[in-house]
Amino acid sequence: MSFSNLMSGGPRALIAKLTLVVALLIGLSLAHPDLRYPPRRVAEKSVKSPRSRPLAKFRELAARDVDEPSADNSALADTSTPLECFQVTEPVLTPQGPALSDGVTALRADPASAEAECTVVLMEHSFANSYGAPFVGNYTPPDCAFDHVTINFTVLVKGRQYDRTGVMYLGDTEVWRTSTAEPTSYGIRWVWLKDMTPYTSMWKSPQTLIFDLESIVDDTYTGILNTTLTATFFTSPAAAEGPTPADMIIPISERTGTTGEPSQFTYPAQVASNKVSFPQNANRAVFTVDVKAQGNEEFWWSNVPQSAINTFEADYGTYPGYSPFREVQVLIDGKLAGVDWPFPVIYTGGVVPQLHRPIVGIEAFDIKEHEIDITPWLPVLSDGADHTFTIQVVGLDDDGSSSATLSTTTDDEWYITGKIFLWLDDEGSITTGEAPAPYDTDPTIVFSQTITQNSTGGNDTIDYTIAVTRTLNISAHVKTQNGEGMATWSQSLSYSNNGGVYAAGYDNINTFLISGADSATGAGPDASYSMSYSYPLYCGSSAEYSPEDDLTLRAALNQSSRREVRGRAVFPTGLDAFPDAAASLAGSVRSTWRNGTALYQRPADNSYSTGVGETHQVFTFAGLADSDDGASATTELYHRDVSAFNDTVVRNLAVLGGRVLANVTLDEA
Repeated sequence: MSFSNLMSGGPRALIAKLTLVVALLIGLSLAHPDLRYPPRRVAEKSVKSPRSRPLAKFRELAARDVDEPSADNSALADTSTPLECFQVTEPVLTPQGPALSDGVTALRADPASAEAECTVVLMEHSFANSYGAPFVGNYTPPDCAFDHVTINFTVLVKGRQYDRTGVMYLGDTEVWRTSTAEPTSYGIRWVWLKDMTPYTSMWKSPQTLIFDLESIVDDTYTGILNTTLTATFFTSPAAAEGPTPADMIIPISERTGTTGEPSQFTYPAQVASNKVSFPQNANRAVFTVDVKAQGNEEFWWSNVPQSAINTFEADYGTYPGYSPFREVQVLIDGKLAGVDWPFPVIYTGGVVPQLHRPIVGIEAFDIKEHEIDITPWLPVLSDGADHTFTIQVVGLDDDGSSSATLSTTTDDEWYITGKIFLWLDDEGSITTGEAPAPYDTDPTIVFSQTITQNSTGGNDTIDYTIAVTRTLNISAHVKTQNGEGMATWSQSLSYSNNGGVYAAGYDNINTFLISGADSATGAGPDASYSMSYSYPLYCGSSAEYSPEDDLTLRAALNQSSRREVRGRAVFPTGLDAFPDAAASLAGSVRSTWRNGTALYQRPADNSYSTGVGETHQVFTFAGLADSDDGASATTELYHRDVSAFNDTVVRNLAVLGGRVLANVTLDEA
């Protein structure tokens, strides 16, 4: 059965065909021995089962074994080789030229143009029972010249396993945060290439490499994560066109690297704060923050208002709260220096796992960090005294009807680290100037909520509307060795969420949007930076029991991300992979949307489980060119349009600079 045939005949025919696919899967899937799912309340039982919200419960289905496809259905995956999983993103610069981030496809076929390189194996390790047991190794700089560094992370795993979090540190400094794909019984493989050039100052000296990938292997969770991590060092003409990496990087972390332990804070149980002895000769400083939500916060974007957490206690249980809004705050000596309204990353066990294989979610393999320019604070930070840097996450508290304010905490939990990237003047130089000017930090919050009852008087629905806006402006006169002037940092952000919980707690809908614009100017020339961004998301999910207690989970997930970056970004803008075009471009645009639907079913006796999923993603990477009249034009550099159905890529179109690299459908493959 081809994908085109599956899609023919309209929605009702499609549903019928999907039902047939589900039927073909029955009997080929083993039930997870410890499978947890939304409970059906049993009146005669006096003790309630532990409950969490529907989306969190969907995640608990991650280790189910619905992985053996039917040989009679050509739309299902071939099991003779591991399934290749991937995240859709722009190419990465390698010594051979641009390559897809899956590490498989080099996009330039001229070997004579390859740059000199040296490759170092940083880690070969199998993560099994690895809670509290990270990989620890010693890194020694290679004996070759380099101005670019690219890592290759390759993973092979089969069996049952949850999605896991991986964090790479050089000493106390987090340099990359990722997550894992969920395996099939016959195995999956993925490769991720990442440009690590921003950490050049650290790669130039010996480091303790710590890779923390916490997992469990036992009779239930059988998937061992077999990993290889390499780093390739090379020189490239692109270095002359791009921003210079920082001279120094200061971690804001738990600082346990000397004992071979990961250095992330667990918030709110820990205060994410360090005192820092700041160098006095910095001419530019940028703070980056990396956060990952876990537990009751993993689906923070669909949490309910705090006043409503017990609305469905009688039937469903307690919901996570503090609203579906989150703000990550960076404070310097207790004063707000900038904020991050985080992108809602959905990991490969999220909502319904069948949404994420083989195409994983946006940022699932590479969780982005937000940049906050703190150059206006240099006159204060360069005084020779210690200064306190703090990261905290807040949501909303509300009155249950029409008013809300920022909370002082969240549910459990968030993994948090930060870094300060510094560019330095000559030793002995001291940066001076004035303290940042006062500014208004209060956001504007609009809130409403309605709870309705059913015919028996029990709570049946919650509907809420939340809108938040914030403007932040920080400026100061800064004098450095090579220049002086007004340094500024500005942010303008807006948030909205029209959401609801229905069917006494078992159905959820969220229509969610974050948009923002950040900009910075420095004390000298060529020190400007700006980023605009928008993160729309729609998610509808439901859990339903039949009269026989058979369980059905359904979900529709539509998510987008658009980031436009100009100027001196800390992290790669993606233009390095296109050196011929980069010199004439002022910035880049990453734009993607991803739509998926999924179905999961299991009978009351838990004897088997079945699932079906479909995903479509379109990604475009473009360069920005400014004209003399101030207008901007985009030049498409890379485009990909890819669809998957039940673990199989059924459509793949890839275009690089106008040249078609792939144009395959299942019928033509």
